[in-house]
Amino acid sequence: MSAPDPVDVYVGSRVRLRRTVLGMSQEKLADQLGITFQQVQKYENGSNRIGSSRLFAISNILNVPVEYLFEGCHVEGSSVSEEVSEFDRQMNKKESIELIKFYYSITDEKVRKKVLDLIKSMAKGLA
Repeated sequence: MSAPDPVDVYVGSRVRLRRTVLGMSQEKLADQLGITFQQVQKYENGSNRIGSSRLFAISNILNVPVEYLFEGCHVEGSSVSEEVSEFDRQMNKKESIELIKFYYSITDEKVRKKVLDLIKSMAKGLA
């Protein structure tokens, strides 16, 4: 069996990221799509390609445009660039997802901006 196509892996990881940020389980997404959660797992790890109508349904359920699922996907030849792959790995870490969820749970935009500024200044201090 051949390795999954890098684009399928990338799109699947974007589905997983968005689903997780929304706090949605694979089971809930599967129920809304009328499929098994195992099928959602296969989509998310790229082992099964997502058809266009299913991709459209997923984007609607996740409340993002279809383009979001491809955003940042740079294909060089037949593989996703290493830089994008590393970014994707970082964004799919539990701590990254938690940070994003907590950040957007701050409803006051001014406070959220101050939190972002604090994180930026801390990161610059470590560089």
